[in-house]
Amino acid sequence: METAEPHSWTQRVRDAIDRQLPIDHLLPTRQPYYVGSWVYVFGVVTIAALLWVVASGVVLAFMGPQWWHDSGLGHFVNSIHFWSVQLFFIFMVLHLWGQYFMAGWRHGRAATWAIGVVIFGVSILTAFTGYLSQQNFDSQFIGVNAKDAMNAGGVGAFFNVLNFGQMYGLHIMLLPIGVTILIVLHIVMVRARGVVKPIDPEGGARS
Repeated sequence: METAEPHSWTQRVRDAIDRQLPIDHLLPTRQPYYVGSWVYVFGVVTIAALLWVVASGVVLAFMGPQWWHDSGLGHFVNSIHFWSVQLFFIFMVLHLWGQYFMAGWRHGRAATWAIGVVIFGVSILTAFTGYLSQQNFDSQFIGVNAKDAMNAGGVGAFFNVLNFGQMYGLHIMLLPIGVTILIVLHIVMVRARGVVKPIDPEGGARS
């Protein structure tokens, strides 16, 4: 006996989402033992560091360069932003390396792995525009030297590292939004498909 299709489009959307991502996958009460691996802990710490990056970045964006250069509190918030970025990259690289050596793309999880690699690449670009947005001697030195590299790569006309407005806009809007969307998608895919099982030393994956 066939079940009648619901008339409400919201119910149809909810049913479609539930088929792809059941609630017990999104908010599980129990997890396999291997989820306790440090590799996955590194991923969680990466997300925690990102939250600090975003929170401190919002404050810096509202207050502006003069505040983070001349104010003691501005220096403090800028330091939180800087060191949160360092932690973000340290634990993201550890997570990425761990997943590489665990062959995290196995069992139909190639897209999840690929999105993680893309997140790493976009994060590097985001950090680069952040250095250029500092408005200090370091950012000017990096910008002047990077300009030749951008011109040699053929992207200098579109990505002008000496244009503070362009770099600042990319750093606080477009690139962070892209990183956040990709990370949310990455987490949803991990929840939907679960984490990859450890490699069996006898050959093949554990059942």
